[in-house]
Amino acid sequence: MTTTIDGNAGAREAILGRVKAALGRREGDPQARAQAYVAAHAHGPRPALPADLVQTFVDRARRMESTVERIASRGEIPGAVARYLDALELPARIAEQKSHAGVCWPEFADLDWRGAGLAVEARPTQGADRLGITGVLCAIAETGTIVVASGARTPTATTLLPDTHVAVLSARDVVPGMEEAFARVRALPGGMPRAVNLISGPSRTGDIEQTIVLGAHGPYRVHVLLLP
Repeated sequence: MTTTIDGNAGAREAILGRVKAALGRREGDPQARAQAYVAAHAHGPRPALPADLVQTFVDRARRMESTVERIASRGEIPGAVARYLDALELPARIAEQKSHAGVCWPEFADLDWRGAGLAVEARPTQGADRLGITGVLCAIAETGTIVVASGARTPTATTLLPDTHVAVLSARDVVPGMEEAFARVRALPGGMPRAVNLISGPSRTGDIEQTIVLGAHGPYRVHVLLLP
């Protein structure tokens, strides 16, 4: 066993202590201090939004090349996914694979996927799945963005690796702006997640001759199923 004696430890702690004191920092939970700081500061100027936040989200999500379908109940999700896939103009070799559509988050494992002609498995994607079905933490009306927080039951790779991402959103989870979205992130029971993904339409790039290409770094398609 080797013991290292740091002769500078005392001086270093003294210097850091003076820096913390000058910055007004206190001991304690850094996350709690950060939340208190945010709560104590008012939001800056923000643009006015229409009263109907849900319709505002729908309009702006469509401008970002997402597609949106309103459905009446959770039980309609498999049929809505099947209709969406049927309507896509996919190459034959991909369309034939619809019966092995892809993966979903565990919260959708109980739905009747087989009854809709789909074989959807409740597991994290392994990279070859063409369809990923997820929930969302919330959606931002101002920008048409969906927000996904990582977790054991919310694997974010499902939003990134498949060609097609279907996100299930409840109208009650549409918030006005980024400020409200991050308030929801901070309020998660397990504390701040390892990652928060903000998804505004399909992946795209304009790096080559300033021509927009979809699916550059993620899904070619983002389809939102909007529940009441």
